[in-house]
Amino acid sequence: MLNLATLLEETARERPQHTAVIFNEMKLPYAMVNAAANQVANGLASIGIQKGDKVALSCPNIPYFPIVYYGILKAGAVVVPLNVLLKPREIAYHLQDSESKAYFCFEGTEQLPMGQMGYAAFQEVESCQRFFMITANPAGPSPIEGTRTLGMLMANQPPAFPTVQTNADDTAVILYTSGTTGRPKGAELSHANMIMNARLADNMYNREQSDVHLVVLPLFHSFGQTVQMNSGFYTGATLSLLPRFDPDAALAIMERDNVTIFCGVPTMYWAILNYPGANKYNLDKIASHLRLCASGGAAMPVEVMRAFEEKFNVSILEGYGLSETSPVATFNRMDRERKPGSVGIPVWGVDVRIVDENDKDVPVGELGEIVIRGHNIMKGYYNKPEATAEAFRSGWFHSGDIGRIDEDGYIYIVDRLKDMIIRGGFNVYPREVEEVLMTHPAVSLAAVVGMPDEEHGEEVKAFVVLKEGANVTAQELIAWSKANMADYKYPRQVEFRDTLPMNATGKILKIHLREGA
Repeated sequence: MLNLATLLEETARERPQHTAVIFNEMKLPYAMVNAAANQVANGLASIGIQKGDKVALSCPNIPYFPIVYYGILKAGAVVVPLNVLLKPREIAYHLQDSESKAYFCFEGTEQLPMGQMGYAAFQEVESCQRFFMITANPAGPSPIEGTRTLGMLMANQPPAFPTVQTNADDTAVILYTSGTTGRPKGAELSHANMIMNARLADNMYNREQSDVHLVVLPLFHSFGQTVQMNSGFYTGATLSLLPRFDPDAALAIMERDNVTIFCGVPTMYWAILNYPGANKYNLDKIASHLRLCASGGAAMPVEVMRAFEEKFNVSILEGYGLSETSPVATFNRMDRERKPGSVGIPVWGVDVRIVDENDKDVPVGELGEIVIRGHNIMKGYYNKPEATAEAFRSGWFHSGDIGRIDEDGYIYIVDRLKDMIIRGGFNVYPREVEEVLMTHPAVSLAAVVGMPDEEHGEEVKAFVVLKEGANVTAQELIAWSKANMADYKYPRQVEFRDTLPMNATGKILKIHLREGA
């Protein structure tokens, strides 16, 4: 038997009274989280959910997420976590595409009425037969009359459940890709994929009995789900949950809960670093407890990394992966030399190559597509054999990312293949331009995209957020860029913005920049 829920069950046996989850002022011990997940599993079994059935979940970073997530797994079913920002039409697509038989949806807020949108989508999908509203008050009524709540499903269910036996290659989770190139595809990840990736924690950093994770990465996304929730429960850590990233709230939790581990995407580090109200918190206390920071999801600007590390006296270790790789594929380990700008070396049991368009290895230091194989690779895209075959050309998973490898085996991410700009026949990598722009004393954040151009095919355009109080004109910045970059690279167009559009995980949405420019 190999069931992902074992990660919770084993720690609940070993450390039943240790705090598993902190949410606001509420603290839940491992025994309580496990018992609640057992009640969910018993409830699902009572309505006929069987091994292999798909069950969707829309829930922010609140205690109900792990409780329902592991309850679904205990019942032998497959978890389909959904982005909480999806609209009804998009939710309906995911429910239909995944063939989900049941759907748990948090009621949401007045500003984000998730429950209403989720129920509207559910009604459009005949194959999804059961809907459960997750209410903020577990004993409270559903805001939509006639719908059952999670509390009603769990009521009078026993706190013990014999976890359904699943095989290592049975599907545990279906994670949907962002769909930047077409409709989202569901990556089928097995119990072995997810457990092996969670257990990499012991290989990447030393566990400590007092570890507290600040979990602000969305748990519906692979980064937060595996690297923090599953790995955290495996190592017996405490997870302090924050539903929505805000630098003020993040610093408050770091100080209150003595956070030792923080994982985020680069824009989160940038926001904390540039938060004007940071000094109202005891930054020395925060720094004294913070022992590990990890970054992923996008390339970390070296300038941001250096400034954050200096301010908080902690190393930021970059890693790399995708939903299709469970997600971790490479990482800068604590017991090895760290190379700023690199995403580290392949993790245990995983191979990484850099190849050309014919899937042949490129020489050390040269650019090519990153391809991966190992225990972390998905089974395939759910019900999409053609897309799966395309991704697994030559027996390796093709990431769609451009990178290089150095003489010591360290991987460097240059850009997404689809984000590369071809200007006048020359390849321009936006990340490289962004790195240079962010060394300008007035620039706080930059995003570079290619815009259609009659003469050159594509033209380089930079969207820039200035530092507070800084002042520079577009022409001055273009002239400075020309002096610091090759002629074919520097941006000919600069547009200043107060903010840049980001998705729920904090990635900059370059597609919105292109479309709105």
